Amino acid sequence: MAALLPLAAIEVADLRKSYGSDTVVDGVSFAVQHGSVTGFLGPNGAGKSTTVRMLVGLTRPSSGYATVLGLRYPELSNPGRRVGVLLDAAAQHAGRTGHEVLTLGAMLMGLPATRVEEMIELVGLTPAEARRRTGTYSLGMRQRLGIAHALLGRPQVLILDEPANGLDPAGIHWMRGLLREFADAGGAVLLSSHLLREIEVIADELVVIGRGRIVAQGSKHDLLAAAGTFVRGAGDLDTALRAAGIEFRPADGGGYTSPAGAEAIAHAAARAGVVLTELRPADGAGLEDLFLQLTADDAREDVTA
Repeated sequence: MAALLPLAAIEVADLRKSYGSDTVVDGVSFAVQHGSVTGFLGPNGAGKSTTVRMLVGLTRPSSGYATVLGLRYPELSNPGRRVGVLLDAAAQHAGRTGHEVLTLGAMLMGLPATRVEEMIELVGLTPAEARRRTGTYSLGMRQRLGIAHALLGRPQVLILDEPANGLDPAGIHWMRGLLREFADAGGAVLLSSHLLREIEVIADELVVIGRGRIVAQGSKHDLLAAAGTFVRGAGDLDTALRAAGIEFRPADGGGYTSPAGAEAIAHAAARAGVVLTELRPADGAGLEDLFLQLTADDAREDVTA
């Protein structure tokens, strides 16, 4: 009888990290389930990378804990056989060939040499490319090699930081299919990326972090459905919305989108005697809109409507 898997593939509980008086991760909690892809999003400096480093044992938390398959990462026996990790595709020994990088990984994990050839073929590196030193690789080739190494041990969990960096559109499409197939087979994926469109296409769940705290989490469907309201009306609708203190911006093709709920907008229009001709969830409220709404106060760059 197969061993039962923990309820959550990844569990992060009240995780905190401080450097002196500077708290960079402040009480972060979330879970990643088997059979799903979870997108982990946040502006630069939000604490995303520090959280991932604590998850894989590279940074010691100040308090709280993070587990993978029910154990803290350093407690895992032969972790590469259970968890595939890609944090920095550029952090590969420039003097080794791609084949050597994978061969060393296979030796450490106790895998047959045939697994190396399987991974080289899977990620689309040619035999000639695999014999080249990684110092000559493009970033896209390094990403493919890093993904091959993450998958080498047939893990149950993948933790990937910006895996699409440097990939061309065909490579991004390939990676999307690869991760979807992995999750559909029961694997769990934690995917950190600034490519919001790719997260929107592939993720089942979303975790958004800002200034070291979780600002939103839940299913992609639920979060995007709550991302905004579209309204169109006859009369001075913009004045009615401003009078009620409701934020809004013009939508393509006329009307407005707003983070406010439909009921609040309807009441504002009624008080001003404005007739609404359309009031519904905003179709255009995609992940980028949601991300900007949730992290506008936390981004290093000014965010404008």
